[in-house]
Amino acid sequence: MILTIIILSIIIVVLGYTTWNLLVKNEKLEDTVVSYDEYFLELNNAISEADKRLKKVDERGLFKSDDEIGWFFTSVKEIQNSLNVFKLKKNA
Repeated sequence: MILTIIILSIIIVVLGYTTWNLLVKNEKLEDTVVSYDEYFLELNNAISEADKRLKKVDERGLFKSDDEIGWFFTSVKEIQNSLNVFKLKKNA
């Protein structure tokens, strides 16, 4: 009888410790996910803002006519189009 109580007590202590340990690890991972979510939202906002500014600069098409700057501006637009792929999709 006493042996059974000792074994059950050891099992309860071990299970309690492992549960607590997993809870602590889970909370740390949740904090990491929240920080990554904030980072991705800031990155999405930066990409969107850069896209808006680039489109505003290109409204008049001034850079297309200038051969020296035109190729550079075209390259910047291509890079911006590549970044636009990484914008977050809005869930409706």
